[in-house]
Order: sequence, then structure tokens, then C-alpha cells
Amino acid sequence: MTAPLELMGAPGSPYTRKMVALLRYRRIPYQVSWAAGRPPKPGYPVPKVPLLPTFYYPDGEGGMTAVTDSTPIIRRLESEHAGRSVIPSDPVLSFLNDLIEDYADEWLTKAMFHFRWAHKADYDNAGPLLIYWSQNTLDAESADKVSDAISKRQFDRLYVVGSNDVTAKTIESSYSRLIGILDELLQKRGFVLGGRPSSADFAIFGQLTQLAIVEPTSAAITVARSPRVRAWVDLMEDLSGLDPQEGDWFGADEAREALAPLLAEIGRVYAPFLIANAKAVMAGEKSFETEIDGRAWTQPSFPYQAKCLKWLREGYEALSGNERGSVDALLSGTGCETLFD
Repeated sequence: MTAPLELMGAPGSPYTRKMVALLRYRRIPYQVSWAAGRPPKPGYPVPKVPLLPTFYYPDGEGGMTAVTDSTPIIRRLESEHAGRSVIPSDPVLSFLNDLIEDYADEWLTKAMFHFRWAHKADYDNAGPLLIYWSQNTLDAESADKVSDAISKRQFDRLYVVGSNDVTAKTIESSYSRLIGILDELLQKRGFVLGGRPSSADFAIFGQLTQLAIVEPTSAAITVARSPRVRAWVDLMEDLSGLDPQEGDWFGADEAREALAPLLAEIGRVYAPFLIANAKAVMAGEKSFETEIDGRAWTQPSFPYQAKCLKWLREGYEALSGNERGSVDALLSGTGCETLFD
């Protein structure tokens, strides 16, 4: 019997929730340690970059290696475990899946961080949860002290993701629009790319496990705009009983009609961010200013998100000429085409 995958994570980590739900759907045996920041077993390494979830794989020398970053881990799982794939077999749809997953992981997380720490009702709610998720036997007085310290530290770091008084409306409006877009999209076939879940679904789901449930302000927006989306988050939690078929993916014509609003939202907010950030990183600038959705946007530059754009462009170039033509047709007029000019 294959040994279960081992991972360390936290319920408040959207990427942990993304990966645990994906493992359930793919019926890949796993065991998760809810001990954020603490290796699950003695001798297990701490990752170079302390991200959640952390997966532990044998290093071939009798030890274990710590692996983070959900997107490449998902692709590794695809190569190591057959069946119930979350990557569409059609190269064009697979490319769109990569783009949407990247948007969820790198832009939608801005909304998650913003809503968690920008409003008093939200950070009063989140602070204690973060403590009890990892130390649920801690006494209340100690928990309150640690919670206050964590809340202050996170509040002071809001600028890192671009959350401030000027950008707040851009972030919150984008989130509200997304819920409306998802409401319409899910009515088509139940998932983002058809009648079966993709890695893009799990990426969006991961962020919504916090935005639609944990954070009071964004949870209220979600329910008010779409009870359907709120219910979808619960359904995504465990899709182990779903019986996916290859024909469940969108065809080209269906994808064009169904995905146009979502791609337009990505082009409206995420594309200009990616481009401005990449230019800043290339120029060695520590921060940048641009315009997103008609409003000023400023934040520190991020080398990792410059890599995200590089990887998307490499994926685009790897398509055949006909496939790139199909992608161009799907992206035309959405704003996403600027990523590949």
C-alpha cells in the first residue's frame, strides 16, 4: 500500500485548503498536520521559504525534503498519480486553467488578506482563530495576547499586498464582481471549466474558504451576491464521490461564451498588476505605482509574481501556432491579451 503524502498546514491558509480538497478529489492518500510552522515529526526539515502547505517527500537519502508552492506540487501529483486529473487535456483549455489558477493564487489572495486585516470586525474575528487553529489548548489570556500581537503585525503589513485606503475600493469592488461572475459561470456546468473541477477551481475555492466563510465582511458580500457561490464552497470541500468524464470539460465554443466575463475581470485587474510589477522587478525597483480599474495602485514589487508572468508567457509560447491562435481569440478584448503582447 502506498504511504500517504504528508503535509503541514493550517485551516486559515487558503493554499492548504486548496491542496487538501484537491487530494480528496483525486483520492490520493494523505495525512495533514495542523501545526503551522512546526514540522510534523522530529527531524523533518523546515522549508527555505516558510509557506503553507508544506509537503514532505523522501529525498532519496533516507531523509525528507520540504516542498512548498501549490501550483508545481499539483503538476507533480499529475505525473505521479493517474486518474481524476485537474488539468484539462486540451492545450488551449489547459492554458486558460493556468491563467485562472494564477489569478486566484496571486490576485484573489490580495482580497483575502485585505478583508482579513483591513476592517476591525474582521481582524477581531481572525486574530483568535489563527491562535486556536494551531494551539487549541492555549488559555484565553495567553491567546488574547498572542492574537493582539499577530493582528498588529498583519495590519502593519497590509501595504505589502497593496491594501491601503486608496486601493481598498479596487480590491473590494473586484471581489464583489467576481462573486457575480462565478454565480453566472457555475450555472453553466457546475465548475469553472465545465462539469468537473480543475486546479483553477481549487485555487478559487481555497481563497473562498476564507473570504466566503471566515472573514465577516467578505462573507456577507458573498451571501448577498450569490448564495450559489457560498454553497459551492461547501461542495468543493470533498468531491471524492464525483465521477468525472473527459467530455465534462468545456468545448471551444462553450469556453468562449462561459469564460469571457471571468477573463475580462482578470484582464481588468490582474493583468495590469502583473505587467507593472514585472517592469519594476526588471528595473530593480523596490516598489511601483500604476493604475488598476481607473484608480491609483501602489505596492512593493514582488520577484515571485514577476516569475508568474514569465511562466505564463512560457506556457503561451509552448503552444502550437494554431493553439496560440485559439487562445488569442479567447483573450481578445478581455485585457488579458496585454500579458502576451
